[in-house]
Amino acid sequence: MKDYISTEIHDITKDILADYDKKRHIDKLDVFNQPDTKVIYELIQELVRVAYPGFTKDKSYRIYDIRNNLSMVIEDIAFRLNKQIAIALRYGEHPDEEKLEETRVEAQKITLAFLRRIPEIREYLATDVEAVFDGDPAAESADEIIFAYPGLYAITIFRFAHVLYELGVPVIPRIMTELAHSKTGIDINPGATIGKYFMIDHGTGIVIGETTEIGEHVKVYQGVTLGALSTSGGRKLFNKKRHPTIEDHVTIYSGASILGGETVIGKGAVIGGNVFLTKSIAPGTKVSVKNQELRYNQGKREVQEIEAYPDAAWFYVI
Repeated sequence: MKDYISTEIHDITKDILADYDKKRHIDKLDVFNQPDTKVIYELIQELVRVAYPGFTKDKSYRIYDIRNNLSMVIEDIAFRLNKQIAIALRYGEHPDEEKLEETRVEAQKITLAFLRRIPEIREYLATDVEAVFDGDPAAESADEIIFAYPGLYAITIFRFAHVLYELGVPVIPRIMTELAHSKTGIDINPGATIGKYFMIDHGTGIVIGETTEIGEHVKVYQGVTLGALSTSGGRKLFNKKRHPTIEDHVTIYSGASILGGETVIGKGAVIGGNVFLTKSIAPGTKVSVKNQELRYNQGKREVQEIEAYPDAAWFYVI
């Protein structure tokens, strides 16, 4: 039998390699000067361990004193994160030796500034755990939330990524939140601003855009979008407020979409399921979809329309 692959693989390989010479963005070959997603994912695991030290076991170290163990983890974070930040700061460039030294120094400063803010991040996370426990009657304990809730996992990664975003680190924060997105279905851009006591329930399908501002004691259910009204402006909208502002003590139920940089949801408002909003809502307002009608077809009998739960507001908790 003729071996077709052996006959043609050389020419095919040559054509593919030649395709890398077209100087497009996808043709980069310098893999050693790109952020390493594998290392960043490992750093996330270590950061989660630092955030909740009594909830994860470390297979790498056999140390009875957990504080000594955590000291080693923190030093490992410092060493590896510093290297990744240095690469990210010069991403896409070909710096000379002087510029390389500048990015090395800057990376060290950013790494130390990030580590100093970990107690602040943990303070926020403690309130997030409290908010979920208080708001979810299905939660048996705070431990269960830390062990198992995807919403808290996504918030945890966001909290770390947001600080790196604030410190001006390129690329890495988005890699971090996209890992949470892939694992939980919750898409929080690291540029979003989110206050304390933030609760995500169920979480699947939630999207929170880059310039979203969320206050304290906000509760968000599955399928909610806090997005831009239009992206037709493309790059012209870079660094402009495109996403809504959600004030304190707001609840947003399943499937709601709130869009636009000028849209403000006032303090204490309740947004019902499947609501679509592009305008601001006054504080304390309850917004719901008009009562739905149920249609029944019983065998050969004519279809009958019945109003579903007259006067009911379409808020619901699963």
